[in-house]
Amino acid sequence: MNPEIRKKLEECCEHKYAEFSGSLVPGAGNMLGVRIPVLRKYAKKLSKNGEDILNGDDDIYFEEKLLRGMIIGYIKTDVKSKLKLIKSFVPLIDNWSVCDSFCCTLKFPESDKSNVLDFLQPYIHSDKEFEQRFAAVMLLDLYINDEYIDKTLEALKIIDTNAYYSSMAVAWTAAECYIKYPEKTLPYIKDAAFNTPTHNRTIRKICDSYRVKKEDKLMLKKFIIK
Repeated sequence: MNPEIRKKLEECCEHKYAEFSGSLVPGAGNMLGVRIPVLRKYAKKLSKNGEDILNGDDDIYFEEKLLRGMIIGYIKTDVKSKLKLIKSFVPLIDNWSVCDSFCCTLKFPESDKSNVLDFLQPYIHSDKEFEQRFAAVMLLDLYINDEYIDKTLEALKIIDTNAYYSSMAVAWTAAECYIKYPEKTLPYIKDAAFNTPTHNRTIRKICDSYRVKKEDKLMLKKFIIK
């Protein structure tokens, strides 16, 4: 990120917030302690300058990486250019916070979602933890709906991971699939379609939800693999 942007972020830092946030985000690296709403507001402003604003020195702060991802999300451009920017950013993801903040900033019109799902395929089949998490969170944010639920469940089945942060993301997404589409998702749980850690995490996440009936939770707990 360029020096002017870095200086602006340093002016917004809160050391106590950095200490708190650092305890929640292992692997975050150098953290200034800039709050997410502040970063989002700044990213929206910077995104108006287009892709050139992304040029500059390598990011040295956690917040610079977050900001870079948010800018990519907010830049107004065609889907081909947007996907190119996303592809350049994904290798930089090295913790859950950057991943999830990036994913939830990415919005696409319905007409582009088929192309975006095709774009996600290499990450769905990846063996890298945060590429897998990126794919799972994108499925969570964009593809749990009537049109894509079947493809989403099949994609989650492909993301066969024991790595903690990707497994948790698959479980989170699968749990949301069950909450919204229980009849379609239940066979995947009964068949233990996900690996054992992810399977059990999915059931626990479903059972943690206030949107699931008590009797359904009791039924699902019978499928926990011990």
